[in-house]
Amino acid sequence: MHVIYKDAKVQTTSEAMTRKVLAHQGNMMMVEVAFHKASDDPGLHSHPHEQIAYVTKGRFEFLVEGRENVFLGVGDSIYFEPNVVHGGKPLEDESVLVDIFTPIRADFLVKN
Repeated sequence: MHVIYKDAKVQTTSEAMTRKVLAHQGNMMMVEVAFHKASDDPGLHSHPHEQIAYVTKGRFEFLVEGRENVFLGVGDSIYFEPNVVHGGKPLEDESVLVDIFTPIRADFLVKN
């Protein structure tokens, strides 16, 4: 599979956030998530997927159950274990992450 960035569908998840599925095959998925406004809401959640988040623009504060908060900027990354409560707060408008999941997040796939 390959994806041409300009052709990837933008999914609006909320007024403040959009995402693009950049690639997925087998057990892996890569997703770009754009946060249009800084926020105080970390969006705490958990899921059965392993996840790595890589900051491509802006700054974030990440919260992970049982750990101290982590502040990351461009070029930094963080790993989330499956089923652990976690979340991230964009500290600047237009902050962007690239998330990698295994297995794929079927809930992120656009239905045609």
